[in-house]
Amino acid sequence: MTAIIEVDKLTKHYGSKRGIIDVTFPVEEGEIFGFLGPNGAGKTTTIRLLMALLHADAGSARIAGLDVWQQSVEIKRLTGYLPGELALDPNLTGGQILEYFGHLRGGIDQAYLKQLIARLDCDTSRKFRQYSSGNKRKIGIIQAFMHRPRLLILDEPTSGLDPLHQQEFDRMVREVRDDGRTVFLSSHILTEVEQTCNRVAIIREGQIVRLGSVEELKGIKHHEITITFANTVPIEAFKGLDGVEQVETLDGGHTLHLSVQGQADAVVKAAAQYSVVSLTSHEPSLEDIFMRYYEGNDVVTKEASHVVH
Repeated sequence: MTAIIEVDKLTKHYGSKRGIIDVTFPVEEGEIFGFLGPNGAGKTTTIRLLMALLHADAGSARIAGLDVWQQSVEIKRLTGYLPGELALDPNLTGGQILEYFGHLRGGIDQAYLKQLIARLDCDTSRKFRQYSSGNKRKIGIIQAFMHRPRLLILDEPTSGLDPLHQQEFDRMVREVRDDGRTVFLSSHILTEVEQTCNRVAIIREGQIVRLGSVEELKGIKHHEITITFANTVPIEAFKGLDGVEQVETLDGGHTLHLSVQGQADAVVKAAAQYSVVSLTSHEPSLEDIFMRYYEGNDVVTKEASHVVH
């Protein structure tokens, strides 16, 4: 495959504040690439550099073989971009905003535009200032998709969307991939990226700490599982199970609290041998996962040295 995005040692500082440092990754044409990290990790800075909204202090970035700063106009013709924060005229209606972007693009397929509006159930007659955050996001998504760009760059695209429209968005993204086009999306939600992406780069404190397929990254998933049984159960039945890191007995032995890394299949199968009253599983936030697996510079350096291309 050919890389449509090539980022090499991209670095940006904000005075004394951290930006990004030596960020390097390729995005292959025709894939859905997830850019994952907690808020403030450097995702938006990287995207703004790619869109030539900022200029790097060091490093290079190319899209479709074009320099992102020297040839930014050409790049914007082949790109659909959704920023993390939409700054649009509050007094225009959603329809007027989409019409403006359509003219800016030199005209678009109106039938396809109407299809996108219907799929996201977007009321384009209201003024932008009257929209909820979710409806503002819909307008942003539609303007990014509506000209069928070769590359979509989306910064936290599902922020504010309800679950039904998140699912519709996921279908739209997969359709883009099936059409041979490329999607680069940032997120701080591990499960969202896991469901849609082929490959993922994880950024923390301005540095790439992991790069690989979604399957390779499943190992960082961590679950807190609480199981309540009708009767007391032996703690030893769960201690040695695959992925179980810690088991705690509660409620006089009727309840077990387990910390599990990776898949929870072995725990569920073991619990099925007993009479289960309730089972709850909590997936910690991405920030919690990073605190657990990437705490300290030594760990970050170790993980970064095992980047998978």
